[in-house]
Amino acid sequence: MRILITGGCGYIGSALVPLLIHSQDVSHLSVFDNLSRGSPRNLLGSGLDTTQNIAFIRGDVRQYGEAEAAMRDIDTVIHLAAITGAASTHDRRDETLAVNADGTENVLQAAGKLGVSNVVLASSCNVYGRAPTTDIDETTAPDPLNPYAESKLTSEQLLKDAAEEYGFDGTALRMSTNYGLSPGIRFNLVVNHFVFRAITDRPLTVYGDGNNWRPFIHVRDAARAYAHASRHPNSWPSTIYNVGQQTQNFQIEEIAEAVRDTLDSTLDITYLRDAHPGPSYHVNFDRLSETTFECEYTLTDGISELATAFDQSSPVQWLLQTHPRPMIHFTSPLLARPDLSAHELCIDSNRRTHLGHLLH
Repeated sequence: MRILITGGCGYIGSALVPLLIHSQDVSHLSVFDNLSRGSPRNLLGSGLDTTQNIAFIRGDVRQYGEAEAAMRDIDTVIHLAAITGAASTHDRRDETLAVNADGTENVLQAAGKLGVSNVVLASSCNVYGRAPTTDIDETTAPDPLNPYAESKLTSEQLLKDAAEEYGFDGTALRMSTNYGLSPGIRFNLVVNHFVFRAITDRPLTVYGDGNNWRPFIHVRDAARAYAHASRHPNSWPSTIYNVGQQTQNFQIEEIAEAVRDTLDSTLDITYLRDAHPGPSYHVNFDRLSETTFECEYTLTDGISELATAFDQSSPVQWLLQTHPRPMIHFTSPLLARPDLSAHELCIDSNRRTHLGHLLH
């Protein structure tokens, strides 16, 4: 199996790459990323070595030619590339739709043209908005409240249409809110943000009354779900799946309390008035249970693991340790430049670089 991951240097991608490259049925893995948020350095912390058949390709899903070139000789695509951070997309609507919707259309058209057999799309439970029920399943009418959710809903329809037109397997995973440790860690996610504040002895600030519901999932479980859907498409016969577990639907104030109770019972939880409380959705995962995939990690696992990583050193030192500035050697015509990061060295959008060049 030859797999392409778009957006593979990001938070989930850097947890997904080692799962796939160590799978016996994966003969080759390509990572396609424009490095707007991630970096090949995130893959350096994934336990990879120079003997593994993995390539890094710098490119942008908004450019059809770059997406098609990256997809040659690929049979499975995991499409993660997207602008994330739902609330922030109100201020960058056009860019969000261009990357998340138009970019998805490019990926799907290229997949159809080149005969890709399976496309797994990263979607989000954020499409449900402020649902009135506490038992939301895949048949519940979406109510997107931000450009990010709109773009994901559009992408799902594009996937359905392309799968029907081209005949490939297409699966959209409506992912729960991620948390937990990965080489490409994000701190604008509520669990990770609260743990960081707790470790640095700052109060946990909840916007609004804290009663908004969200389903949560450990980033490694999210990665496991993408890996499973890509490697076992017959186990995912439906087009859309909510991905998470029933026991990890939490209100935001419950997340703050869990972080406090796990790490420091003296931490203050403060509430700030919020005129726009945002989405709230309590999600049902019965359809997911029909596949052979199950989540393994709990919220407490994620909180404790993050805290342990921070406690090994100061938060700033920890960030430097997990995002190293490696000594990088490229073959001619690029010169070895130890003063430059991997991000700065990967400057040619048409250059296909074996990850071994980043790991020597």
